[in-house]
Amino acid sequence: MVKVIIETCLLTDEEKEIACKLSIEAGADFVKTSTGFSKWGAKEEDVRLMRRVVGSEKGVKASGGVHSFEDAVKMIEAGANRIGASSSLKIIGKSNEEKAY
Repeated sequence: MVKVIIETCLLTDEEKEIACKLSIEAGADFVKTSTGFSKWGAKEEDVRLMRRVVGSEKGVKASGGVHSFEDAVKMIEAGANRIGASSSLKIIGKSNEEKAY
């Protein structure tokens, strides 16, 4: 699978649309909102925009800024079908001492 990271916090909505279209035309299976290392990470409005542009056949990964279960739900409701988060254990309600499996 090919995933293209689009640093959404650095782009206008028009540039995000173009980046998504070019990514899909180039063969990407997923577009991703950010690396999480720039100004900010995933925003609901960016996930909605990306989902609208890439359609239902391609994936959208919300990454960066997803720190809670509520954040993850918002991203999924906005159209993400993957979540990238360093807070995964917190999101699923497990402490670092508990096994997540």
